Amino acid sequence: MSEAKNSGAAACTEGGMRVRDRIFRTARELFYRQGIRAVGVDAIACEAGTNKMSFYRSFPSKDELVAECLRVQVSEAFERWDASIAAYDGDARRQIEAVFESMLSKSCGDDACGCPLSNAAVELRENTHPGHQVIREYKAEVRRRFRAMAAEAGASDPEALGDALMLLLEGSAVTRLTFAGQNGPLANTLAAVRTLLDAYLPASKRPAAKRAKAAKIASA
Repeated sequence: MSEAKNSGAAACTEGGMRVRDRIFRTARELFYRQGIRAVGVDAIACEAGTNKMSFYRSFPSKDELVAECLRVQVSEAFERWDASIAAYDGDARRQIEAVFESMLSKSCGDDACGCPLSNAAVELRENTHPGHQVIREYKAEVRRRFRAMAAEAGASDPEALGDALMLLLEGSAVTRLTFAGQNGPLANTLAAVRTLLDAYLPASKRPAAKRAKAAKIASA
């Protein structure tokens, strides 16, 4: 019995990775590269080196697998967000810039295919899909965070600035699907962010160089 049990355990792993983990990792990659709708259970199982029976032992359905992939993506996205702003505690303007710098460093890579959550939002239109709520909650939290940071920075209209920043974040990621590398509109995102911040924040919140330049112009 012990030998049979060990054989069963071995069948659940390959190269130190459980079948479920292998299916999950493969699905995330395929969904991101090819699209959720374009990738079926057969393709995931084949690419993961397993079969449909093992797939359904690991996940009740493709929809549930999609939702789990999205939940992990959300967790990773907010981990990057929090890490990017940690060094600028008390400086909300710099934190906003840091969020975009982090996004740009990830989105400008040669293997980038846009934001996985935004891409999924385009494909998952049914309110009943388990991944739909994951996306809605993520986007709502991003909006809340931007508005809170705008208020902390002293914006004249925190809600408007927060929404404008979110639009820039969303739009910038989408352009990566049609413009390769760093030569597309994505390259000008940070400049656009700083222009928005200058427009909404009091002059005292602008970088010293810009304040000096504005004072020089005013005195001319």
